Amino acid sequence: MLFPLVFSCSKESKEDLIDILVNENPTDQPEEEPEPEVPLIESSPLPDNPQRSGDASAGYEYLISGNYMSSGVPYDAFLLGTSVNPDNRLNRTGDNANLSYDYTTITASNGARVVAPNCMACHASTINNEFIIGLGSHDADFTVNRASNIALLNSGIRALYGGEDSAEWQAYDQFRKSIVAIGPRTMTETRGSNPADKITQVLIAHRDKSTLVWQDTPLVDIPEEVFPSDVPAWWLLKKKNAMFYHAIGRLDFCKSFIGSSLLTLGDATKAAEIDSKMVDVLAYIQSLEAPEYPFTVDSDLVQQGQQLFENKCATCHGTYGDNPTYPNLLVTLKSVGTDPELSDHYTKSSAMNDYFMEWFNSGWFGTYGNNLQIKAEGGYIAPPLDGIWATAPYFHNGSVPTLEDVLNSKNRPTRWSRSFDNTDYDQSKVGWIYSIEQTKVDKNTYDTTLKGYGNSGHTFGDQLTNSERIALIEYLKTL
Repeated sequence: MLFPLVFSCSKESKEDLIDILVNENPTDQPEEEPEPEVPLIESSPLPDNPQRSGDASAGYEYLISGNYMSSGVPYDAFLLGTSVNPDNRLNRTGDNANLSYDYTTITASNGARVVAPNCMACHASTINNEFIIGLGSHDADFTVNRASNIALLNSGIRALYGGEDSAEWQAYDQFRKSIVAIGPRTMTETRGSNPADKITQVLIAHRDKSTLVWQDTPLVDIPEEVFPSDVPAWWLLKKKNAMFYHAIGRLDFCKSFIGSSLLTLGDATKAAEIDSKMVDVLAYIQSLEAPEYPFTVDSDLVQQGQQLFENKCATCHGTYGDNPTYPNLLVTLKSVGTDPELSDHYTKSSAMNDYFMEWFNSGWFGTYGNNLQIKAEGGYIAPPLDGIWATAPYFHNGSVPTLEDVLNSKNRPTRWSRSFDNTDYDQSKVGWIYSIEQTKVDKNTYDTTLKGYGNSGHTFGDQLTNSERIALIEYLKTL
């Protein structure tokens, strides 16, 4: 104990010790190293955009069975080419009971029955053997040219239905044209990465901004680069004032949902019909809640982690619990430091970028009914973190495999591979179990040296001690 030590030593020793105790910086003691400086975060709040209201149950039915696609592969031809026996996990009836969850049978305008991909292709996924609607697809493979087999499919449909004058071919034709357009232009370097931004660019390059009618020849030169994104969880949307990682989707969210229909859309008349249904889809999406962490947590560490989170992370990411808050901040690229390419694409002037802004803001999407606005200010949204345990890999481009790596930038792997088995889950680091690679082995390897695939930035967790980082991760499991 200190006091017995003071009173048992000599007069000289006592004077020296007292000097140490009462002087802030005694001459014979080294100065303590200063605490690491907390970086200043530059950000701006995103304005609130009140949304239209709808019926959540009707939205769910429209989402899994509705006619928001207008063209596709003829039903009988699709079944002939499908070898997988679907499990009908959505409990659909009729023709849809014979399809996997990410496809829907619809009736084309000429009465033919065709099959087209639905929203679940990107917005539903499985983790630890639990199928979750609203969880972004973390294992979709966009590394292949989806138009590579189109000639074979064309021949089969002609043979089955009697040529290009058949109702089935006519109902298939727009789907065919769109796949030919996007197939070779939207290939990613890594499985699990999503080219949604580039798909949108290609599709609008082929459509009149006002009538939305397809043009066989692109109306603008389409750049070759494909910048990946990770699909955000749907349940986060109800907290957000702008859509997408770069916050370019403002005002009416329902109009953004129609973007997926551009793959097969006939014209603006059909778009208006779909728009009237998307209010229900938004209501359903807003009803979704984040899935609970399925494993055990250390309650003592959770309490420690919560305190750390509220002191160090809540300013950008909000608070959680009974009275949650969320600040809706757009953080500058300088402050967050993550890969800039996706954001820069919309803030740097180019023929495609200028066309993109003008197409949406002055065309049907920006002038009909409740308007969508595309506004690029640069930077990325600091997202809500509800259900973050389920949403690996992390960052807007999916470049970081675990939360531990998010919070410790020095340990992030430059190249890493995973099995894409949805049960290969790391409960300690929170995210995917992965292997470090020296080279890009195959499409399952994520290479952060590629343009747009970088894993730099968001170094705020580097200031934490190992024990603090463990506690913070434990708390994040509970959000």
